[in-house]
Parts: sequence; structure tokens; C-alpha cells
Amino acid sequence: MSARGHRTGDSTVRRRPSGRRHQTPAGSGVRRIAAGSLAAALLLLGLGTGAPPAAAAVACTAGTSSDFNGDGVRDTAIADPDATVSGHARAGLVHIVLGGGKGVVEISQDTANVADAPEDGDQFGFSLAVYDANKDGCSDLAVGIPYEDVGTVKDAGYVQVIYGSTTAVGSEFNSKGFVQGETQPLGGGPETDDWLGYAVAAGTSSTGFPFLVIGVPGEDGAAGADIGVIGYVYGTDYQAASVGQDTTGVWEDAEPYDRFGASVSATDRHFVVGAPGESLGTAAFAGGVVAFRPSINTNGIPDPLFGMGQARTVGTNPDLAAQTDDRYGAALAMAPYRPTGAATITDSLLAVGVPGEDLGTTVDAGAVHVYHVKADGTVVLLNWIDQNQENVAGDVEGVAEAGDFFGQRLAAVNTTTNVVSTAATVRLAVGVPGEESTEDAPEAGGVQIFPMIGAPGASDAWIEPGNGIPSGPSARTYAGIGLGASPSLLYVGVPYGPAEGRAVHGFPWNVASGGAPTQTWKPGEGGIPAGGAAFGTAVR
Repeated sequence: MSARGHRTGDSTVRRRPSGRRHQTPAGSGVRRIAAGSLAAALLLLGLGTGAPPAAAAVACTAGTSSDFNGDGVRDTAIADPDATVSGHARAGLVHIVLGGGKGVVEISQDTANVADAPEDGDQFGFSLAVYDANKDGCSDLAVGIPYEDVGTVKDAGYVQVIYGSTTAVGSEFNSKGFVQGETQPLGGGPETDDWLGYAVAAGTSSTGFPFLVIGVPGEDGAAGADIGVIGYVYGTDYQAASVGQDTTGVWEDAEPYDRFGASVSATDRHFVVGAPGESLGTAAFAGGVVAFRPSINTNGIPDPLFGMGQARTVGTNPDLAAQTDDRYGAALAMAPYRPTGAATITDSLLAVGVPGEDLGTTVDAGAVHVYHVKADGTVVLLNWIDQNQENVAGDVEGVAEAGDFFGQRLAAVNTTTNVVSTAATVRLAVGVPGEESTEDAPEAGGVQIFPMIGAPGASDAWIEPGNGIPSGPSARTYAGIGLGASPSLLYVGVPYGPAEGRAVHGFPWNVASGGAPTQTWKPGEGGIPAGGAAFGTAVR
């Protein structure tokens, strides 16, 4: 945190002046903690020093997701973690585009009610989650800042919950901060390159309590470096728990470079944590995932359901078994699911990205698994998806190529939650950032859209720069690296490539291959300030 300090209640946390070098966990780079010392996980700055924010004077209208000003109209949060703020390069910010043409709010660590101050390389907005943390009817924004320094500890990480109100997000209440250790009796403390907040996910349990999952993939512990943990924060009084792979009931053991917490995803029924560095047998960095219920069990943690790696899920086919550097679990996406015969949403659908999957001799082509997570906590594999798939109901569009990294990013949705789910209502978007459109446009990228149930090739669609995505194709645009979902739109961020093409495009989920977006957000247009550096790397 900044040299000027951040005061919440009786706590003052200070941090060194800005300026530092970063490492990003890509493939084999995030650090970790053992569950034993893992009572280390989170400190809620100010926990127990006062009540949660009071409801705004004018009541929020509940019931609309991502509605930060409580007017019943969906808003859109667009992160630019590389933005310069008050002269600080890559300090990061988030643009909140208010629905109904009510303007744009810019949130950063230079915003009045947001704790701390911007510094070089913080990357505020690296990850985002939306939920109603204080249950006042307005949506609140959880912002991951994994490269924040805590005191003199570099890149320890920080998460802030920034509250919505009828006067818009961040304008009425002080933010709530989460770091490791400090004054709470949780043990441990922040360490260099913990990257707390590298991934965040949130929801509201079936019993009505809000919860936030915070990935700390760089945490070290007794088992070695980068074992990873998650912090779990629940209820309007912000109770906290720490969970790692050495925690009672959690699948597998903590091992060096598992990077548990590098990815997280949630519905209101379940949440899942990725450990893309998990070793399975002799296959290093094969990857794994662990599923939980939000409810707290007798051990004081969210209830573990199951864990799995690719070897467990695909049977004996040697081409589909776990391999070194598959990175199964590097990306996750979930959607609520109402199966046939159920009166309401009871289950979840889970997509697991395997961007390092080799298909025959095609290295790093990538693949995705889709699962049904049932109400009883069991899991069933529904589909394996790759770009070489053939099916009697229709072939998957495209051809797998080396370095496509199909599944590096994922987004999923249930567009109509009040009916039994069908292939038309539960949809999945797969980012393919390494796709090469032409020889002159390597890594232009693209996005493929599938049904989450039924045959993947029956209703898939492909969009890429110059073919659906308006700009390009251009070299190293990496389209598909920024994805988000709302019930009506798939958000495709294009944060890289030529500056004039950087934008977020909203596509209907039933878009045909090459179809155009129905809405676009772009720096310099519609009240959004010009000059975005990585506009759209995260969208909610």
C-alpha cells in the first residue's frame, strides 16, 4: 500500500514508494502456502472495528446483476489494469459504464473512497468479481490488485470491495480491503510474490449469504514454493477462512508450483478452484481443479466436494490423458443449471480450460472439458471440445494448430434461468488467443461459442478480428484474452494490437460465425476517456 498509508479503524498499513519488477504466472510461474500455516490467508482491514456500510438513503432496486447504482438497469465494469493513473504507469483503473446512458464512472486507487494510492505496476483491475457484499440491493465490485506491495513486501497482493449505491459505485462508502496476516489472528502474513487477488469470484449462497473467493496462487508454505491457497470471505460481517490443498477434506496434497488459486469461478451453488501447476504421476504441470459448496462445514471452511485432473475424467484414451504442461484448470467458467425435472436452479455447469493440451503432434493446440456438477456434489463429464472434433450433429468449426491455446480464457452463461436449461440457453465462449488468421497476423486470436450441453458442433460459431470483431486482423491482437458474460451479451475485450482497434464488443450469445456485435465500448467514445492501455482485459 502507498507511502501515504491507508487507515481503516485502528489499522494503518504502509507500503514502500512505487516502482518494482513483476512476474506473471503464465504456465509455470505462480507461488504458494501450506494449509497448516494457512490460517494465514486473509486480513479484512478493519474487520471487527465497525458495522458494514449502512444502506443508502435512497434504496437500491435489487434483482439486476451488475447494477452498481441500483436503478434496475445493468451496468458494465471494464478493467484497464495497465492504465496510467496520476502519472503512475500500469497502476490500473476500472471504468463503470452505467446502463441507460447515465454516464461513466472511473474507479482507481486515486478515487476518494477507495483505499490506498496508485503506484507503478499495481495493476488495479487485474481481476474482477461482482456481487452484493452488504445486501443493500446494489451490486458491489471486488477488484484484484495482485501486484500491490504491502509495506516493503513486493507484489504481495491486495483485494478491495468497492460498494455500489444509488449515487453510483465508489461514491458513498469507503472500500473494504483484504490482505494477508497483519493484525488478525489468522497466522502468517504477506510475502513477496504471493499475488493475492490474481483471481476472484463471488456469489450469494442458496441460504442467502454473500461470499468472495480470492486466489493467492503464489503463496509458499511447508510443502514448498507456489503451492497456492484461497481466501474465503463470507457473510455481511466478513468472516474469513483459508483453504489450501493441505486443508482437511481437500483433494490432493500441496506441492511446489501447484498454484492453487490461479483461477476461480462460482455460481450461487458451487465454486471451483484451479491448480494448473498440479502434477499427476510423472506429468508435471498437468493441472487439477477442486470443487466446493459455499456452505461452511464443521471444520470452518467451505465444504469440499471433489477434486480431479484430466487423467481421472477422460478414461483410458491415451490421447486424452494428463500430459506435462497441459495446465488443466488454467481457466474456469461456470453457469447455473436447471436439469430436466427440477423446479428451479439446483446444479452447475463447469468448463475447464486445458490450453496446453497437445492434440497428436500439434503442440499447445488446447482443449476444454465441460461437466455437470450435480446438487448432490457428484460430477459427470459431458463433453471434450477441441477444434479437430467431428460429430454427426455437426463438426466443430476450425482446425487445431500449434500454439492456438484454445481454452486460455472462458466465459459461460445461462441466458434464461427460469426454465429447464437447453443447448440454446446455456452457452460457452472459448478464447483462442494464439489463433493465426493469416501469415501476416500471427496471434490475432479469436473466440468460439458453443452450447454447454449437447453436441458442441451443433450450434457453434467463430468470430475473429476482421470477421465479426470489427478491427484487424493484426499481429498479436490476442483476441479472446478478455472475455465476460451477461445474460444478454458475450463481452469480447480487445485490449492489445493497434490502438485504434482496442475496445470491448458485446455479441448476442446466438451470434452466427462472423456476425457483428450489437454494442461496443471504446476509449474516447460514449464518455469513456481516451487512451486505454489494456482496455477490456476483464469485463463484468
